[in-house]
Amino acid sequence: MTSILRALLLGSAVAAAAPAMAENIKIGILFGFTGPIESLTPPMADGAELAMKEVSDSHLLRGGDTVTAVRGDSTCTDASAATAAAERLVTVDKIVALVGADCSGVTTAVLNNVAVPNNLLMISPSATSPALAADTDRGLFFRTAPSDARQGELLSKVLIDRGIKTAAVTYTNNDYGKGFADSFVAAYKAAGGKATLVIPHEDGKADYSAEVSALSVAGGETLVVLGYADQGGHGIIKASLDSGAFDSFAVGDGMHSEKLTADFGPGLKIFGTVPWTVGDGATKFAALAKAAGKKADSSFVRESYDAAALILLAIQKAGDPAKAAQHVMDVANGPGEKIYPGELAKALKILKDGGNVDYVGASDVQMIGTGESAGSYREFENKGGKFETVRMLTAE
Repeated sequence: MTSILRALLLGSAVAAAAPAMAENIKIGILFGFTGPIESLTPPMADGAELAMKEVSDSHLLRGGDTVTAVRGDSTCTDASAATAAAERLVTVDKIVALVGADCSGVTTAVLNNVAVPNNLLMISPSATSPALAADTDRGLFFRTAPSDARQGELLSKVLIDRGIKTAAVTYTNNDYGKGFADSFVAAYKAAGGKATLVIPHEDGKADYSAEVSALSVAGGETLVVLGYADQGGHGIIKASLDSGAFDSFAVGDGMHSEKLTADFGPGLKIFGTVPWTVGDGATKFAALAKAAGKKADSSFVRESYDAAALILLAIQKAGDPAKAAQHVMDVANGPGEKIYPGELAKALKILKDGGNVDYVGASDVQMIGTGESAGSYREFENKGGKFETVRMLTAE
């Protein structure tokens, strides 16, 4: 054998044995850092980044890849701005997947205009419009939050169980608000309740006295506000309290913010529903977040951690970020080893060795239908300025 041939063969053998080169994988986070849910967004982003750091620190993703989070502002309400932000994440930052978006309308825009054309995996922790369940996403869109089709039914049950038979309803005039309101009103009427008036409200107004006046004339034992705590929903409550039109408010997840009790006082009569979990996953996540100095109990924080974790486990299962969407349901539902917060390194090792995982996560992940969470909720109410759990609710 000539020395040249020997060298070539040796070089080939070394190349074949060489491990894959580690890469820096970038994952986008597209949330409303400005806009009507800006008080909810920072803890959500922190939750997603906790999962990314956990995976990055393990050095077990593919060939030892690191993970970097890149944030973009969805504004929650401006579809054009959200689309532009998502395009920058793809074209400039070169993300391989996206945690987000957050609000339903901008999520739909980003899915159709950015994710589908770029074959980009999206997992939203908080986009809850029933319309997003339509199977038109080419298998690229998933969500760790349940649909408002179920939340509307449960909020109706909360009112009926409290003996509230009449209620006025106002909703933020977008996909989220309209879908939530339609679901709630249908379930409330079916259960014997009466919606005295159902009207939309626009976000960004300085004065909501006209809307509140119309709702007040219609009457009702409580006012159902399906809006945002940092925007129109806040304005509706303020106008109601200032005029004396209503002093009791039923709300959904977009209003689940103690900013309301901070602004309107610890005696504010407010109750409602929000996606929520209890049990081992939630407990383990609370400990993980506390150790990192992060907030665990804000809306959609658990779901944000889970969205990021599912993306990274799916990448590990696929071996190629471009094919990760095909494996989200595999890692989310099992069969396989149950995986909880703080155990992502364990999951990566199992997948690397050819095994299977059943990701439970912080929000008790179970994907159904076209890739949305089956979901559980809590009924909460204000007690002395703090939102406390009344009971856990599960949609049938």
